Amino acid sequence: MASAAGAGSPSNSRSWASVVISSTARSLPCGTSLGPVEGELERAIEALLDSRAAGATICPSEAARAVDPEGWRELMPAARAAAGRLADQGIADVTQGGEVVDVRTARGPVRIRRRSS
Repeated sequence: MASAAGAGSPSNSRSWASVVISSTARSLPCGTSLGPVEGELERAIEALLDSRAAGATICPSEAARAVDPEGWRELMPAARAAAGRLADQGIADVTQGGEVVDVRTARGPVRIRRRSS
């Protein structure tokens, strides 16, 4: 297990930012509104899924690119968190290797699909 001593080092700043974004998205109090980028990412995911055939999947990076074509990489943790919120609402499923997963604990590439009714 890594110690917290190196948490402030430049090599760890990005991973800590991901942790903050993920934990914030997971624990938003009821009635708390999302920021504009988070809302844009959720809308982008829904629009992309609406444009695909039933059962088709998208990559979170597609939503991030739709929101910010130049800075999409920096939006990836937020795009994954947006997918998690949509999954929590019963709108989408996050999959890995064709199996539904919790995006908060999944490591590596994931896909998003519209949840079938």
